[in-house]
Amino acid sequence: MLMLIWRGCFYLLPAFFVMLVFSVLLSCNQESNQALPAQVDFNFHIKPILVQKCYLCHGPDPSSREAGLRLDLKEGATMRLESGNTAIVPAAVHQSALIDRITSDDPEVVMPPPSLKQDLSDYEVALIKKWIEEGAEYEPHWAFMPPETNKKVGKGDFSEQIDALINEKIDEKGLEISGKADKYQLIRRLSFVLTGLPPDIERVKQFVVDERPEAYTALVDEYLNHPAFGEKWASHWMDVVRYAETKGHEFDYQIQGAWRFRDYLIRAFNQDVPYDQLLKEQLMGDILSPPRENPVSGENESSLGTMFFTMSEGTHSPVDIKKDEADRIDNMIDVVGKSFQGLTVACAKCHDHKFDPIPTADYYGLYGMLGSTRFSPLPVGNAQIKFNTVSKATELKRKIKSLMAKEWAVPTDVDSIPVRFVNIKTVPESAKTVDVIADFRGLNLQGWKADGLAFGASTALGEPIFSSTSKTLKALSPGFASSQQFGRGIWGALRSPDFTVDKNFIGVKARGKGASIRIVMENFQLISYPIYGGLDQKVNDEVWQNYTFDLSAWKGRKVYIEILPGSFVRHQYIQKEDAYIEAEYAISFNEVWQTPELNDSETEVPFSQAVKHWVNGESSAKEIAFLNEKITKGKLKKDFPSALALKMECDSLGRLVKDSVFIQGVTEGFGGESSIFIRGNHSDPSKEKVPRIFLSGIFESQQPYRGKGSGRQQMVEMMLASDNPLTSRVMVNRIWHHVFGKGLVETVDNFGLQGKLPTHPELLDYLALAFVQNSWSIKTMIKNMVLTQAFQRSTYVGSMAMDPDNLYLSRYSIRRLEAEGIRDAVLKAAGTLDRTMFGKPVPVHLTDFMQGRGRPGDSGPLDGNGRRSVYLEVRRNFLDRMMTAFDRPTPFTTFGKRDVTNVPAQSLFLMNDPFIAEQANHMAIKLLNNRDLIKDEDKINDAYLRAFARLPSADEMSKGLAFVNKTKIQLSSHAQTDKDLDVLAWKEYCHALFNMKSFIYLM
Repeated sequence: MLMLIWRGCFYLLPAFFVMLVFSVLLSCNQESNQALPAQVDFNFHIKPILVQKCYLCHGPDPSSREAGLRLDLKEGATMRLESGNTAIVPAAVHQSALIDRITSDDPEVVMPPPSLKQDLSDYEVALIKKWIEEGAEYEPHWAFMPPETNKKVGKGDFSEQIDALINEKIDEKGLEISGKADKYQLIRRLSFVLTGLPPDIERVKQFVVDERPEAYTALVDEYLNHPAFGEKWASHWMDVVRYAETKGHEFDYQIQGAWRFRDYLIRAFNQDVPYDQLLKEQLMGDILSPPRENPVSGENESSLGTMFFTMSEGTHSPVDIKKDEADRIDNMIDVVGKSFQGLTVACAKCHDHKFDPIPTADYYGLYGMLGSTRFSPLPVGNAQIKFNTVSKATELKRKIKSLMAKEWAVPTDVDSIPVRFVNIKTVPESAKTVDVIADFRGLNLQGWKADGLAFGASTALGEPIFSSTSKTLKALSPGFASSQQFGRGIWGALRSPDFTVDKNFIGVKARGKGASIRIVMENFQLISYPIYGGLDQKVNDEVWQNYTFDLSAWKGRKVYIEILPGSFVRHQYIQKEDAYIEAEYAISFNEVWQTPELNDSETEVPFSQAVKHWVNGESSAKEIAFLNEKITKGKLKKDFPSALALKMECDSLGRLVKDSVFIQGVTEGFGGESSIFIRGNHSDPSKEKVPRIFLSGIFESQQPYRGKGSGRQQMVEMMLASDNPLTSRVMVNRIWHHVFGKGLVETVDNFGLQGKLPTHPELLDYLALAFVQNSWSIKTMIKNMVLTQAFQRSTYVGSMAMDPDNLYLSRYSIRRLEAEGIRDAVLKAAGTLDRTMFGKPVPVHLTDFMQGRGRPGDSGPLDGNGRRSVYLEVRRNFLDRMMTAFDRPTPFTTFGKRDVTNVPAQSLFLMNDPFIAEQANHMAIKLLNNRDLIKDEDKINDAYLRAFARLPSADEMSKGLAFVNKTKIQLSSHAQTDKDLDVLAWKEYCHALFNMKSFIYLM
């Protein structure tokens, strides 16, 4: 019955199909009649032909190059071949063998070969001929050339200059400009583009009657400063970084704290954090100094940004763990390249890039950088307070030692002692099968990396230990790595350098509470049974124990040891307030555990010098043992009331910096180079390792990075270098895409040779330069785009026949709302939208058809608690059905441009889904309960303002009244009271509005 009532709402698909066919035929006809340009441009006329039809066999990749001919370089194209021919002879068409091959009728001779189905058109052949006649000049790829200042740009406003460059193209193409959109159309467009929500009804009414010249500008500023702006624009970037809250694969494990990254993005866009800062935070926020802090909470925003790396999929118990690492790093390389540089760097994994100047060595240079980056839990909280508190505690510890040292007189019996210094490389002759990985019984951490605050900068060697009963000094602590240098429950991680397993067992002597020791193999984090569970051992014994890890099955693998004061429970890091861990040493061995010994060398040090070393934090283990001997024999003072008071103050400070909330981010590992995987096969690495470097084939001026860190900082410096033309171009093009519905470069994630050419290259350069000059301000860029005449144009007329794809912006393009916009518009129209910001995601609503491993035990509410779509949970294995139906991308790589489909499932969803029906019912009740809406005409007016931000036409009003009356007649038998009948009828009417094209499209 409802299908019959709504039949008039659904005639979209045939109309779009006719328009599509018309556009294709028109495009073909235009090319056949197109006149050759006065001057052939290599980048815009010739290179696209060579890329699409020649480079596969005659491009940058030597592995697939045929006949020794290379057409991507002038030197290769003009050299004499083994056949004796020359492909291109500048200014000599008839001597150029290329022309003979592309114009031949012989299927054995013609190029491209017929089997490739890449025949050149007559127009393309004519272009190549003219190019050769003009000298066959080669130019660098347009995207790799620095943007040029347009001399035609005047001194007007930013937005006026944008219009001038657009109008220049329109005039050049002989197009007709459409009129200005009406105010109803304009406020709806602006509201959705800037906030992702329909405008408030009262704001629509105000704007329509506001005749002030500055009314529109004021509206722009209002929406730019609206909290919903950050929610809308964060969702765009979430597509780019493949945002998800679970790992997918078998059990769809949660990514710890993923929603905090979403909130970080919302805050950043609302605060207009400069884009160069956002880039730094997402690629190196863990090492950014100083970090950006949340002005309200003091939270380290920069470290939250590193969750960019953790959004990848995660495999549960992979059999080939090295392949899993290769796939994980490949995904990171792919996303880094596309997100920030608009390049498909991952295409160089198996061979030199077929089209772009990205050799395989550059891929593995980047592989080395990201492979030297480790995943890690990171604490959330006021970072500055924690740092300042620990700094005070450190100073108190120094004062305690100074006070005690002043009270200690030099003993009269002896002023020198024999000392054995720690040497971790030496073990007894009887223990040749035991290697010492680290011995923490000395002062230093043996080259291990201590992240966080818990472990400090050295071991506990020499820390004063006071009696809890007598309050006097008991002894100085022996050496061991300790996470309770400043108290328990403080975050920290102690990690070894990478090493290759060559013994059957790894052993760690440790004690602790609620802690763990992990052997991290090939940087694999989801350690669990059935394969790898034994590599994660819990430490919950406060007596020293030997923890043994059997690695006999994994000899030859790259691993590191990770010592944590907390532990992972279902891959979520948990750390209780009394958690801690301490470790004496780590060894590897084949059969029998043996305690490593200190070496035999002895050095005499005076007592006074031993005390001085202790105060300065330079003691050896033997010196501390000697001082403890003096303390035990009563030869040194033990009563230090002042020092004890400072010790108690120090302990109280430690209780202020406990950590309990964590995210999964990244931290620096130990810098290392990667081999090249032959043909991308991780099990066939080259003998030589390639230096860490960032796209040397494009940015030639840099030097390989050989420092101890990962090299991410150097990568970021290259991205933000003044001579890198990609970073600003790619981002302003992304912004333009979301403002106008299509980028100036349509392939927003690919600025390489296979990407589309910019429709307005001068405008793109102007925007890229202005972006940097305006301090990388995203809001400034958006504001000036929406202030243009081009943005404010109507969607009608505007030379539709001559420019069906609206490449030259003579009108504003009709565009469908994103999935989130449609759902949020339904909630807003129904009056059920909850504008609460931030926080944990609303669990996904599960239907009976959504089954499989990792399925949550409980379903989320049908309406998502009325929250905006950006706050709905994104589970890789259980994606929201409405978001999927309306083309929100699956989160596996960068999607700067969403697919926009027009399929039956979308109409069926809007017609039949219980969520839509439920919201239509809410909207109907709102209309009926509004006492200001007395007549049915008033209700229809209000419904149109809610759904379309405009009033209905006379025809729409007439049809609406007829619809409601007819529906009441048809549903009269389904209602017990007149009130029930009214609700049913108006529910159907509201439901029909949700199904109209103008509801889900910006018209």
